[in-house]
Amino acid sequence: MRSDYLPIFELAEAEFSEIIVSFKDLEHKIRFYLIDNSYIDVCLGGPRFSGRFSFHWERGHIDGRIYRYDNFPNTKWKKLESFPFHFHNGSQNRVIEAKFSKRPLNGFRDFMEWIRGFVARQKNKK
Repeated sequence: MRSDYLPIFELAEAEFSEIIVSFKDLEHKIRFYLIDNSYIDVCLGGPRFSGRFSFHWERGHIDGRIYRYDNFPNTKWKKLESFPFHFHNGSQNRVIEAKFSKRPLNGFRDFMEWIRGFVARQKNKK
């Protein structure tokens, strides 16, 4: 595992173990598997894209949705006040202001807290 992923991994293990089943190191990203059979891919820019990150929650195989918080400066979203930070809310093209921290570790925590709440609400619906 790349050393820049260690703080993310440690935070996930310490604070979100109730929703994370396992993880896989995919060299260029870490994948966390969740209790609802979805997964989260964490990508950090590394030396080539320093400061860039993407936290992608894949639920396409469950309900057709994706959620992603990232700061890749796609000019399609430049009208957002939080640009380049933005949140894909259910689909690739449904993008809204990012309400999470702009610092990667804190942003990951915020994203995971949002996911934990989402998973809990889905569980309560059953």
